[in-house]
Amino acid sequence: MMDVVHIVIVGIALISSIAAVRAKDLVISVIFLSLTGLVVSLEFYMLQAPDVSMAEASIGAALTTAIYMLVIKKTERYEK
Repeated sequence: MMDVVHIVIVGIALISSIAAVRAKDLVISVIFLSLTGLVVSLEFYMLQAPDVSMAEASIGAALTTAIYMLVIKKTERYEK
């Protein structure tokens, strides 16, 4: 049962990563990137690495997303 859950989590991370790369709107791309970080954080937690999970959630998903949003605000939102 847990193997299926791990496969689903990795699948969601893979799909959101591909969506982040293919998105033309940079804000949508950052949202998908944040989703990838949160899903990877969940996978780390399920692999019994809560310290790595918390670091990924706080830095990988939250702080990085905030920095990207600030940069997008100062530049163009859509890819040409």
